[in-house]
Amino acid sequence: MPTEGEHDLRHHGDAEVRDDGSALVDLAVNVRADTPPAWLRERIAQSLGSLAAYPDGRAARAAVAARHGLPVERVLLTAGAAEAFVLLARALKVRRPVVVHPQFTEPEAALRDAGHTVDRVLLRAQDGFRLDPEAVPEDADLVVIGNPTNPTSVLHPAAAIARLARPGRMLVVDEAFMDAVPGEREALAERTDVPGLVVLRSLTKTWGLAGLRIGYVLAAPDTIADLERAQPLWPVSTPALAAAETCVSPRALAEAAHAAHRVAADRAHLVTGLGRFASAGLRVVEPAEGPFVLVRLPEAATVRRHLRDLGFAVRRGDTFPGLGEEWLRLAVRDRATVRGFLTALERALDPADR
Repeated sequence: MPTEGEHDLRHHGDAEVRDDGSALVDLAVNVRADTPPAWLRERIAQSLGSLAAYPDGRAARAAVAARHGLPVERVLLTAGAAEAFVLLARALKVRRPVVVHPQFTEPEAALRDAGHTVDRVLLRAQDGFRLDPEAVPEDADLVVIGNPTNPTSVLHPAAAIARLARPGRMLVVDEAFMDAVPGEREALAERTDVPGLVVLRSLTKTWGLAGLRIGYVLAAPDTIADLERAQPLWPVSTPALAAAETCVSPRALAEAAHAAHRVAADRAHLVTGLGRFASAGLRVVEPAEGPFVLVRLPEAATVRRHLRDLGFAVRRGDTFPGLGEEWLRLAVRDRATVRGFLTALERALDPADR
């Protein structure tokens, strides 16, 4: 199995922008542009008057439970989905954890930090990075998979993921980008009939709250209790709790649903535009279903560096297990931004312009 040393599991899209002193157009970070909206900023600002009191998460927890039609005992609020991965790694007593790659690298990093030896199941480009449930070892007692998966933008059928469930196995599904999928089709968040199912959700992507840190876990009550015992006291701040409660309100859900359709249209525009570079060897992983696309491109590392010189940041792919230097991830942006990016990409691909 590959080892951690072969990939920088702690590299994330923000590094593509943060490490440059100039202002770059950001296609590296998977946070929806123009967020948070004014009405959400106002609600967060209103919560600042309560900072003298310790955070009380009961209302936000109840709101998240109601949003998914679940009892509150099946909900745990966390400081972003990343905290949930740490809690799972520390609280669950597992012998053979398996992470399905390519995917978000923090689950594996958290497991390794907690002292676990992690096995990898690598999905293949020639299969479209589609899940084959039979590839997961039968004796794995913890399986982690993303849906839709970062960075491949593949949306796995819920039925295929559910086939991974076994008695005595925890099945962790990272649905951080599911609310960017119109209708949230293939979601498992509200399922209570899948044994060992743990679903993670993030509110940072759709609502632009990466700096606030808010997400949640949906699981059986005994699993939630185990994770809660591993949390420090008051792990989620009062402003983050206010955001959580607001982001699952009917108004927010309606806006998120509208945004998902807009992202789908903008993604189609991006994929169509990328198609004109097929003669240069560029290939898009399709069908893409998340707010980003994964592309394979000869000399991608050189192209990425040239794009930076032209003012655009994209996400390198070689830090994801299962991918190499020929891969790039591109966040979906509005059509004007995409037009500018495609013009820059044309220049970056022109040997005479390098």
